[in-house]
Amino acid sequence: MNIDRIVFAVAGCFVLSSVLLSVYHNPNWLWFTGFVGANMFQAAFTGFCPVAKILKAVGVESGPVFK
Repeated sequence: MNIDRIVFAVAGCFVLSSVLLSVYHNPNWLWFTGFVGANMFQAAFTGFCPVAKILKAVGVESGPVFK
C-alpha cells in the first residue's frame, strides 16, 4: 500500500469510529468527525496532511497525490 491509500483508510477508520462512538457513547464525538473532514478538505487544496508526513518519515512508498 502506498501513502495515498493508507491516508484514505486511516481517515475512513477515524470517521466510522467517531460516528459509532457518537451513537453509542456521546454525541460530542461528532466534533472529531468534523475535524477529520475539515482536515481532508484543506489537504485537497494545500497538499498538507499530517498522516502523510508521518508515513513519509517512516519510509512508506509515496503515491501520486502526496509526492
